[in-house]
Amino acid sequence: MKTILEVLNGGTAYLEARGIEGARHSMQSLLVHVLGCNKTWLYLHFEDPLSEEKLAPLRELLRKRGQGVPLQHLLGSTEFFRREFRTDARALIPRPETEELVELALARAERRKGMRVLDMGCGSGVIGVTLALELAAFAPEVVLADVSEAALSLALENATSLGARVKTYRSDLFAAWEDTENSVQPPRGFDLALANLPYVPEGEELATEVRHDPATALYGGPDGLDIVRRFVSGALPYMAPRGLMMLEVGHDQGEAVCDAMRAVGYTEVQLLRDMSGKARFPIGYAPPAEETEGEAAEEADAAEAP
Repeated sequence: MKTILEVLNGGTAYLEARGIEGARHSMQSLLVHVLGCNKTWLYLHFEDPLSEEKLAPLRELLRKRGQGVPLQHLLGSTEFFRREFRTDARALIPRPETEELVELALARAERRKGMRVLDMGCGSGVIGVTLALELAAFAPEVVLADVSEAALSLALENATSLGARVKTYRSDLFAAWEDTENSVQPPRGFDLALANLPYVPEGEELATEVRHDPATALYGGPDGLDIVRRFVSGALPYMAPRGLMMLEVGHDQGEAVCDAMRAVGYTEVQLLRDMSGKARFPIGYAPPAEETEGEAAEEADAAEAP
């Protein structure tokens, strides 16, 4: 009977031979999952024998991991902003850069009671659910929207399990807002809008693991920015004055998105970098509220008064 350490080493070698990145981390995670323990317990029990009862399910998981099935799909969850979110083939696996986007949003957003937040193309809901929980003291109205019914079901599962109050809408970008026959109109006047939309150019070669994500969550036209451009231009009517827009895009797409934002009227447009120095977070503000003619006339009269 093999010990836990022997199984760990053997499984790591198996994954390395198949070109799996982070092979030892994957094998540790699979062992923790099958044994129902944590990594500390695992290290303290390296010399314990591993029964066939435990080895059988481990072999099947190891085989799938060797084929490139994402670790998050095999475990059924991933950590995001210190919380466990369910993950499966219904939506994109959350990336570390998306966690950085949420941190930047929390640092820049103007917080007020009843603030409205939009997570467009929400996928598993990690952005919107995290913001709903982190901003809970302000009782925000958080809207999660996605074109995929399957992704929305996963997002709602995550919101429910974590105790986040959100609203979900199935929508191709702002189609639900424009559907006048819909008796339940989504909120508008968003103070904060975030989006991690599909931005992979068509035909671009993807890593084996990424190919397990839904294609609708990945590809965004010839240069990858078709959906992003539609969102940027379509969002303005639904933003509050000075509402903050923040996006995640590819490492070489930020300047093009910033240009698109400026072209339709966003102000103070900037391109922020992630922790590895890649410029992938375009941000900008909706224009301030326009003065009415009456207000402008009153201000002019006041200026001329002695």
